[in-house]
Amino acid sequence: MPEHALKKTLGPVSLTALGVGAVIGSGIFTVIGTAIAGEKFDTSSILNTPLLDFLIHHQALIGRPGAGPAIAVSIVLVALVCALTGLCYAELASMIPIAGSAYTYTYATLGELVAWIIGWDLILEYAGSNMTVSVGFAAHMVDLLDWFGLHPPATWISPAYLPTGLQDLQGNVIYNPGWHFGFNIPAFLIVMLITVVLVRGIRESAKANNTMVMLKIVAILAFVIAGAHFIKPAYYHPYYPNGWSGVLTGGSIIFFTYIGFDSVSTAAEECNRPQRDLPIGIIATLIVCSLLYVAVAVVLTGLVPWHSMVDDAAPVVNALKKLSLAPGGHSLHWVRLVVLCGAMLGMISSILVFQMGQSRVWFAMSRDGLLPGVFSRVHSNFRTPAIATWVAGFVVGIPGGLFDIGTLADLSNIGTLFAFVLVSIGVLILRIRDPQRKRSFRVPGGPIIPVLSIVFCGLLMAGLPIITWSRFVIWLVIGLAIYFGYSRHRSEFGSKNARNRVNG
Repeated sequence: MPEHALKKTLGPVSLTALGVGAVIGSGIFTVIGTAIAGEKFDTSSILNTPLLDFLIHHQALIGRPGAGPAIAVSIVLVALVCALTGLCYAELASMIPIAGSAYTYTYATLGELVAWIIGWDLILEYAGSNMTVSVGFAAHMVDLLDWFGLHPPATWISPAYLPTGLQDLQGNVIYNPGWHFGFNIPAFLIVMLITVVLVRGIRESAKANNTMVMLKIVAILAFVIAGAHFIKPAYYHPYYPNGWSGVLTGGSIIFFTYIGFDSVSTAAEECNRPQRDLPIGIIATLIVCSLLYVAVAVVLTGLVPWHSMVDDAAPVVNALKKLSLAPGGHSLHWVRLVVLCGAMLGMISSILVFQMGQSRVWFAMSRDGLLPGVFSRVHSNFRTPAIATWVAGFVVGIPGGLFDIGTLADLSNIGTLFAFVLVSIGVLILRIRDPQRKRSFRVPGGPIIPVLSIVFCGLLMAGLPIITWSRFVIWLVIGLAIYFGYSRHRSEFGSKNARNRVNG
């Protein structure tokens, strides 16, 4: 259908720019702290133990081990896994003559049930990532207010659930671990504000988005260049404080920073030479972003002790804050403001893009009959899926006000990794079931890369706590119950089959 084909205009440079813009988001400013320090609890618990640790050692730990200074190794390993999965995404996307998300082309190639699972999983991925980013945004907003000398009550700027408690910069206990009376108002408000923007249909222009990307990169470079002068080599010892268990678990968390790299593969239809350009765009994106991320990790772990970043939703700016208060650190006062502004703009951009993506997944699933039709209604004036957008806003905003960044990042990561596993399995299945289908791009090496992608994504999933697996399984069970109880009978295919049975 050439009248519906997209124009082929993208080369490797354009694809790399697209990928860097998608990957350089807010994750590096937020989740790197919990990936470095891990989470510690008062008593050992099976639920808080990473799955792989429990399977190997058969004992409960007191929390999730952090990578420590070895977070740089975690970043490189995660980039390699993303490269393998990105190539699988590229092949699957190139088989479909339309642009779309994993849900769209999975529906077209693997059928309704798998599409439902991946769509339901995408909802968790988008929601979890934006909950995490909203908590990170709130932490940076508090830091910005602090820069101007304003100090709002902790009750309204911290999550209601704090698994490790809350302390001030001097180490004084503000809240003990567990639940407390409070709500993270800035996290809730930023999601609601962006929801209003999306309902009204105001979108970023390419120029504005490119400007935000540049500001995010400037913020990263400002931190790296300024912070490099204050590194204390003693903080790098021990380099592997929790061994390879910490590296794997840290990678499972830092994986969050790469969410969005697959946007390169979804542009397969618009590539001039997909066989050449897609691998170059994917690999170049991951190399550029990994270099920036490793630089941040090396500087950050050299500025403050790695174990001091427990449950820190703004580790980069908080490290600058501590240094600016120390003797000789006054010059970092303005650097901290630059990093704050760049990080916050990046978070606004990320929340906007992923919140729009989440509402569109709801919209697409509703239009296919898999979710109630109310989610595919379009606003009469703004021509946007208003109800889906509002529901998605509250689904993200309320948990963003209640939970800590570590819990939310875990949920987002396990959802994304599971989607990657399904995509890689889909490539293998379609190689057998539909080998003659035209592929603008084919993953080299036969089944080796898809199998490696499945194995390594599974390992990263195994680095997440058992409680995260439990929540994920509950989410999938709820999704399957909805599918077999509602969606299966009301979907587009289900309706056709029912009509055929009646007519037959």
